[in-house]
Amino acid sequence: MLKNILIHLDSSKQSASRLQTAIGLATRHGAHLTGVYVVTRPEIPTFIEAQIGGEIIDTQQTAAVEEGKGVLDDFEKRGAANGLEIESRLVEGRLVDSLIEQGRYFDLLVVGQYDPDDSGVYAVDNMPDRLIMSAGRPVLVVPYAGSFPIIGENVVISWDASRQATRAVNDAMDILVAAQNVDILSINPPDDGSGKVVGANIALHLTRHAVKTTLKKVISVDLDAADMLLSRAADSGADLIVMGAYGHARWRELVLGGFTRHMLEHMTVPVLMSN
Repeated sequence: MLKNILIHLDSSKQSASRLQTAIGLATRHGAHLTGVYVVTRPEIPTFIEAQIGGEIIDTQQTAAVEEGKGVLDDFEKRGAANGLEIESRLVEGRLVDSLIEQGRYFDLLVVGQYDPDDSGVYAVDNMPDRLIMSAGRPVLVVPYAGSFPIIGENVVISWDASRQATRAVNDAMDILVAAQNVDILSINPPDDGSGKVVGANIALHLTRHAVKTTLKKVISVDLDAADMLLSRAADSGADLIVMGAYGHARWRELVLGGFTRHMLEHMTVPVLMSN
């Protein structure tokens, strides 16, 4: 059940919108919401650190802690104003490692999409993909552009019958049960010659959970699968995409590109990913 949600907070311009999404989700599902702010110590080469001086670095670290306290104070005020049960956590360490350690004890992790134009210390280029690969929990990635106060009313499931997609559907079950509409979208599915309707089994499974589903099969020639998924999600007015992450080895996607990587870079609505 979706009763325990963790959100990563920082001082970026997108953090407030991300919090709005998490508050809406927690309110809808009666979930406890924990906000975590990670204070990261700058990784400075020893010879440069010697030139700067430890006192200056300590002053910067103290300022970062105070900034985190301010962000969490705002979180507490907004959570209380929405009648939520909340908890604040200020932790120090490497960003992704800290979120992995914290996140394993929650039903869902809410994080932001990596913004290549953001130069803040929280803008780590292996976030959120390494978190998705290592946390062992579903991760809701919120785009850095746009506002998403309500998600989960109109959902698109990217279905390929893989282990990752199966887990994503299971992880999103509470959201799917509460949704008004759920499209099961299979893009360029292989034809096994059996004549079976693609996605019929997962649709039956969801129907037994009282989820209203519509099966859709798309053959895409001009667009790759990820762009087609984004296009269909936009056409249907979807406010959430549910999908498995990294069906191929992560290194292969990072080097050669791939479905998950493309979605992380070009998402236009929040995406719930499981691995």
